[in-house]
Amino acid sequence: MSVTKDEVNYVANLARLQLKDEEAENLKEDMNKILGYMEKLSELDTSDVEPLKHVSDVTSSTFREDKAKEPISHEDALKNAPDADSDYFRVPRVIE
Repeated sequence: MSVTKDEVNYVANLARLQLKDEEAENLKEDMNKILGYMEKLSELDTSDVEPLKHVSDVTSSTFREDKAKEPISHEDALKNAPDADSDYFRVPRVIE
């Protein structure tokens, strides 16, 4: 299977992208390389391979225990605010 320049332009249009001819050609080549690699991978016999839940066991130790903690005080929350009054964070107005 290979991707044509028309298909690249069609997908770009769906994504609301405007591509120059050179960009479309580069994407076509990249997509064809990816599809070629996927075809190569599909030739492998994976019937004896168990599916992975995670790539490595490292993720099992990265989750912290879910413990309830005391909430941060109002004053402490406002300490690091770039701009605050006595009760609120101040942010620039975005709606006129």
